[in-house]
Amino acid sequence: MIRRVLSILPLVFIFVWSAILPAQENPAATVNAARAIGTVAAINGSTISVKTDAGAETTVTVSDSTRIVKAAPGQRDLKGATTIQLQDLQVGDRVLARGKAGEGANSIAATSLIVMKQSDVANRQQQDIQEWQRRGAGGIVRAIDPATGAVTISTTPAQTISVRTTGDTLFLRYAPDSVKFSDAKKSSFGEIKVGDQLRARGNRSSDGQTLNADAVISGTFKNIAGTVNSIDSSGGTISVADLIGKKTAVVKVTPETQMRKIPPEVAQRIAMFLKRPAGANNPESAQSAPAERGGGQQLRTAGEPGRPGGAPDFQQIIRRMPAASLTDLQKGDAVMIVTTDAASGQPVTALTLLSGVEPILTAAPTETTANLLSGWSMGSGAEAGNQ
Repeated sequence: MIRRVLSILPLVFIFVWSAILPAQENPAATVNAARAIGTVAAINGSTISVKTDAGAETTVTVSDSTRIVKAAPGQRDLKGATTIQLQDLQVGDRVLARGKAGEGANSIAATSLIVMKQSDVANRQQQDIQEWQRRGAGGIVRAIDPATGAVTISTTPAQTISVRTTGDTLFLRYAPDSVKFSDAKKSSFGEIKVGDQLRARGNRSSDGQTLNADAVISGTFKNIAGTVNSIDSSGGTISVADLIGKKTAVVKVTPETQMRKIPPEVAQRIAMFLKRPAGANNPESAQSAPAERGGGQQLRTAGEPGRPGGAPDFQQIIRRMPAASLTDLQKGDAVMIVTTDAASGQPVTALTLLSGVEPILTAAPTETTANLLSGWSMGSGAEAGNQ
């Protein structure tokens, strides 16, 4: 699958323009104004087809008088913007078109275009990905304190972290059917629920027990952990004996399902860590663990660079494991799956699927473990799919 690292693309774009527009627009001039925010889908002469973030197709007509400027992702105003020409635009660029409503439906006669080049956005996104990986922590919401803005998450079955938020913290919420950043929506502290999967980005305290969050993303998903009963390759479904729900679950696997397989040596080492009693997690021994086959990933702790602190970041470990496919699964294989949420007995679709996890389920067959290890793609900006 083609790599898709367009993490929080619409959100970055919208937040930038939410700051720029009030300073740039004259309210008296916006009575008959129209605008569209989205991605350039096609260019035909002086006409641009824009796929808006709402999913609609808007036709934008550019004239000789249209002002076209290029802004950098994250730019708070247009002081540093540079003038470009229509021929500088490319399919895939992000654009904010402003002007008057055209004669046809979903059309704009543009007076200005503010452009973010696709390559600039990709560079910014890569920086964001690295920040989420370097300064992030993820787990299951165990407690919420609205009075202080604190959320307690389980990062392992035996360890928790207090995520502290403020009025400046950016809150995002996953779509019900997606773990992609690009599908997330702006949210609030009040939408976070106990049992949610949550990942926060920010600075940790010296003891690693507290994270002061500048961004938080959360979502409600269903978790399945158990063994494969049967596989229907033609129908793209698997039947799983779910150890968490204590029932059989039929799970749809689609081309969008992100799949990884943990090599036996790595699974055994993770299982050994999970079996340790609370307080016995030794960061130094975790960091000194030899590299394993299947990605060369060590069980490094999730503390700040240059110092030990906390538990290994399982999500980063698993992200580096080999990709898998439905044809790799066999009856009796142990799997952990994150699926769309649904009422009891209703079909679910796999968002992420992790195989090779038998030692882990044997060591800690709990919903917390399933959440931590199956949620490897969440909040990291990694939307690579099965490469």
